[in-house]
Amino acid sequence: MTAVAHVEHVSERKPLYRLLYVQVLAAIVLGALVGWLFPAFATNDWVKAMGDGFVKLIKMVIAPVIFCTVVSGIAHIQDARKVGRVGVKALLYFEIVSTFALAIGLLVGNIIQPGAGFGGKAPDAAAVVQYTKQAGEMKSVDFVLNIIPDSVVGAFAKGDILQVLLFAILFGFALMILGERGHTVRALIDDVAHAVFGVIAIVMKAAPIGAFGAMAYTVGKFGPQALGSLAGLIATFYLTAALFVFVVLGLIARVAGFSILKFLGYIKDELLIVLGTSSSESALPQLMEKLERLGCSKSVVGLVVPTGYSFNLDGTNIYMTLATLFIAQAMGVHLDFGQQMTILVVAMLTSKGASGVTGAGFITLAATLAVVNPALVPGMAILLGIDKFMSECRALTNLTGNGVAAIVVAWWEGELDREKLAAGLSHDVDPSDVETAVTTG
Repeated sequence: MTAVAHVEHVSERKPLYRLLYVQVLAAIVLGALVGWLFPAFATNDWVKAMGDGFVKLIKMVIAPVIFCTVVSGIAHIQDARKVGRVGVKALLYFEIVSTFALAIGLLVGNIIQPGAGFGGKAPDAAAVVQYTKQAGEMKSVDFVLNIIPDSVVGAFAKGDILQVLLFAILFGFALMILGERGHTVRALIDDVAHAVFGVIAIVMKAAPIGAFGAMAYTVGKFGPQALGSLAGLIATFYLTAALFVFVVLGLIARVAGFSILKFLGYIKDELLIVLGTSSSESALPQLMEKLERLGCSKSVVGLVVPTGYSFNLDGTNIYMTLATLFIAQAMGVHLDFGQQMTILVVAMLTSKGASGVTGAGFITLAATLAVVNPALVPGMAILLGIDKFMSECRALTNLTGNGVAAIVVAWWEGELDREKLAAGLSHDVDPSDVETAVTTG
């Protein structure tokens, strides 16, 4: 039996109810119904803890996954220049695609004008004080210095992706320089990586519970009425994000030689987990593992994906420009072409400065509004009630963008296994089945 035939056979044998994406989808629907029909129960601390607990379980292993993946990827490279080359290509790609994301947000905002004729309540300036205060404290030099951890242990304890990434790169280079003398440590890190991914496989069994708790609590707390007259903005944001994914990322994927639709099907488990938890970090380890199985080299995945979580926030970029235009339109403030170009430039910078900070989307929005027109800052209060509903779309777009980025950079670097890519995207099966088929086929 060939590997492909074996994969198809395994897929046919597996009952539908055992597929993770089916379980998570059912949990999301059930959670939404429970939150709508039984809001008192859904807002119980224990229900909320289901979603929060699952996200914490995933975050628990993010730092070890990044460290092991990056160190192993770099330590096995013979040419040190390759690491720098991959980093430069990744950052160049991030900036180009981020510009498209910002521009498409401006374009759709000007065409649809979701804030025109807004009939909501007057903004409450006091509600956004915490965000404007944090935005005022954001400085580029602080962001750069924050990449350097006070201690290695502290970086792992806080789970700061960029700090762990920096130490992992340095450690990987050190092992590379050691050569054969570092063989034992390299082998140990490879074994630890396998063990950590084993932990993730166990934790993922709880994904439906986490998705149910997070969705039930969200709907129970905010309710359908939270959408109200702001439904137009939410719909516009989801439409813009879809336009970006299917048109911009779709064209990029086509140039790189794969289908964006097939890729979305391949990562459907991760997308549904993100939808349920509103956190793109909840799917980061699984995404990295799946990209390696899809034919991207470990070194490229290890460098591109963690870095992308700070520098390639496509969903956040769309939100920044679209939300700025919405607030301006809702408050009757006209923004000329020059001011809109300022939004694009400022948002490009501020979106990097608050990565990993709680409420980062609002903090960066406050910083952008303060530069473009300070009179718009109080208008952020209009969005407070619905930000939770838009954070899901931001997370979904960010996850998809980083997955595409890893494949494109791997292809650009000549580190993409085309056979694995074709096999992985051609069959709608669990990745573990693909791995089993390749091993036994």
